[in-house]
Amino acid sequence: MVKGIKSDCYPSMPEFLPGIRRAPDRGYNLTEEQTQTALKNALRYIPNKLHGKLAPEFLSELKTYGRIYGYRYRPGGRIYGKPIDEYSGKCVEGKAFQVMIDNNLDFDVALYPYELVTYGETGQVFQNWMQYRLVKEYLEELTTEQTLVIASGHPLGLFPSKKDAPRVIITNGLMVGMYDNPDDFHTAAQLGVANYGQMTAGGWMYIGPQGIVHGTFNTILNAGRKMLGVAPTADLRGLLFVSSGLGGMSGAQPKAGEIAGCVTVVAEVDKSRIETRQSQGWIQMCSSNLDEVFVHAAMAKQLNKPMSIAYHGNIVELLEYACEHNIKIDLLSDQTSCHAVYDGGYCPVGITFEERTKLLKTDRKKFCDLVNKTLKRHYEVISKLAAKGSYFFDYGNSFLKSVFDAGVKEISKNGVDDKDGFIYPSYVEDIMGPELFDYGYGPFRWVCLSGKHSDLKKTDRAAMDLIDPNKRGQDRDNYIWIRDAEDNGLVVGTQARILYQDAEGRKRIALKFNEMVRRGMVGPIMLGRDHHDVSGTDSPFRETANIKDGSNMMAEMAVHCFAGNAARGMSLVALHNGGGVGTGRSINGGFGLVLDGSEEKDEIIKSAMLWDVMGGVARRAWAGNPNAISTIEEYNKAYAGSSQITLPY
Repeated sequence: MVKGIKSDCYPSMPEFLPGIRRAPDRGYNLTEEQTQTALKNALRYIPNKLHGKLAPEFLSELKTYGRIYGYRYRPGGRIYGKPIDEYSGKCVEGKAFQVMIDNNLDFDVALYPYELVTYGETGQVFQNWMQYRLVKEYLEELTTEQTLVIASGHPLGLFPSKKDAPRVIITNGLMVGMYDNPDDFHTAAQLGVANYGQMTAGGWMYIGPQGIVHGTFNTILNAGRKMLGVAPTADLRGLLFVSSGLGGMSGAQPKAGEIAGCVTVVAEVDKSRIETRQSQGWIQMCSSNLDEVFVHAAMAKQLNKPMSIAYHGNIVELLEYACEHNIKIDLLSDQTSCHAVYDGGYCPVGITFEERTKLLKTDRKKFCDLVNKTLKRHYEVISKLAAKGSYFFDYGNSFLKSVFDAGVKEISKNGVDDKDGFIYPSYVEDIMGPELFDYGYGPFRWVCLSGKHSDLKKTDRAAMDLIDPNKRGQDRDNYIWIRDAEDNGLVVGTQARILYQDAEGRKRIALKFNEMVRRGMVGPIMLGRDHHDVSGTDSPFRETANIKDGSNMMAEMAVHCFAGNAARGMSLVALHNGGGVGTGRSINGGFGLVLDGSEEKDEIIKSAMLWDVMGGVARRAWAGNPNAISTIEEYNKAYAGSSQITLPY
């Protein structure tokens, strides 16, 4: 095992099932010397006797796809998160992380499962299938006295450790500053030394599009209340929300809109992604006819009826139609994968999705030129709609930064550079930051590793019983969310749940769950969160967009969070470059904590759950954010004598 793939047999090429999405060509531009290095890097996983057969195949993959995926080493058939008892392992954590990895690669969950991409156009679990096989072997051998270390998908090995240390430490794409840019990252990815883990793809904590539904629900609901005069206890009935994208993250939009009560229209150029959301019941109707789309939207608005509509076409065409026909759009955003804007994450207007994929391979320069022209056109129509009363917000996908990079300098606040942000707000800047993150509310999540839906229902009930809906408005919304979660049909993949909670709420729920495991009421549970959270991510155009003391250029909070979680004994800790905004624009981290019912896990919960949240609230309070200051004042009183957080005068 220490030399890579154990078997020296030549595996047969697995069957590629029709109808499963495939990643586009990422682009090959290595020198001859770099190409030789890339081949050597991939072949070092394989016994020497097979190099002669595999070298030409790997070279073909590299030149065809811009990456070496090692397709031959993908296990045949469907990969999915099975019940934990069906995995081999020497400790519960080793088996639990196999569940999480396989869920990230499920055909029903992953965006491009054959290329190990879970979501966000480029977010990979591993770089290649050799890494997948080797990590699975290590996890089967992992004990409670060892730690597995992962560097951009590559397992460095099992190292002697101790029981209260992390079982897995992961980093993805962390680059030296002078190389921390998309071009050098692309070279490193071709060489096989860098993995774009997005957030929960390479961090093994993705739970399907449900993972972002609650955040999207909170965002549009609070946008309506804060910007459109919707009453604090009301929903969005009678309002129209328009956006784009139906991928692994953006696919949450129609479901979130339906739960929030509004009419939601989402443009998507890839028909297969629309079909996926329709099959999951997250889209009520689809049309490529804009007259039909807006007739149905108008009828639903008039009836105050929630409705989700997918427009098969380009968002720019949809917005221009709305502008020309004076259709009032109340809430407006975009969730295309603009962190990979020139790699297929954003489709130019005037070409089909299939033509986009072909252009990426045959004429990348023309493709990039078309992207820039479309971004400018997109910005122009947004500005016209905003002038007519639409509230537009950037959904943290690097859209506004991409528009700026395309040459639209007037989109920046200072008209010169992007250091002061943009004339349109980030959703964190206006909504998520002050209304949720500053209080400590963020995307807490759990997975019932038994695979039993009955376990999920029990945990839903237990969590609901621990929420006081009268504490704050956010708690009322969260109470309603978990109360109705079962009826809303959110599960795709493993039996998982997302629930926004503050620090104390997360701690209470985690302790209750561990007690339930201890008493045999449910099987083992994986706790985690999105990296997109209070403390986990430094990203000046997204998670830290409402930090205005100049420190949003710093990436120390995410590193502190990562190191503190490791010190406190989280089962898994992860630290990544990029996330949803692109290489060099974010440092983000997350955790996984396997609840086995032990008293040791109770102690980790009491320490780590508070740290994971309050470190970020502390940073936000020091920046002068009023809601964060009041939250820290309450915390300092509650934990006087054992903890103290610095506050500004």
